[in-house]
Amino acid sequence: MNLPERRESKLPFPELFEWMESPMFGFRPFGQIVRVEDYIADGRYVVRAELPGIDPDKDVEVTVHGGMLHIRAEKTRKTSEPHRSEFAYGSLSRTVTLPATARTDDVKAVYKDGVLEVSVGLAEEKEEGRRITVER
Repeated sequence: MNLPERRESKLPFPELFEWMESPMFGFRPFGQIVRVEDYIADGRYVVRAELPGIDPDKDVEVTVHGGMLHIRAEKTRKTSEPHRSEFAYGSLSRTVTLPATARTDDVKAVYKDGVLEVSVGLAEEKEEGRRITVER
């Protein structure tokens, strides 16, 4: 299933933030990366994020602004200092560019079994530009 085209951006590389956050490049200005997957289902753009061991009521923030979906979470240790830990703690974040047809007034988020699922409604068609008559 093909994803719709991404929202137009004023940046020369619209997915620059996503590239920088990818595990391959490993550049993170702060915090740890949130691993995500995305797909289209039933006329909605769906992003699933791995966020195990957090309380979604107080540790997760999901925002939409400027054609971008922002996921932020805080994961704290709940036990005493372990001898060895490979778990990621602290600030977790991810920013995803929304499709051009995303309806930011129709966003839903559900947390279940350590996975945050955010779905965004999609408009039927991308709004085409129109020519404006110049009056004299």
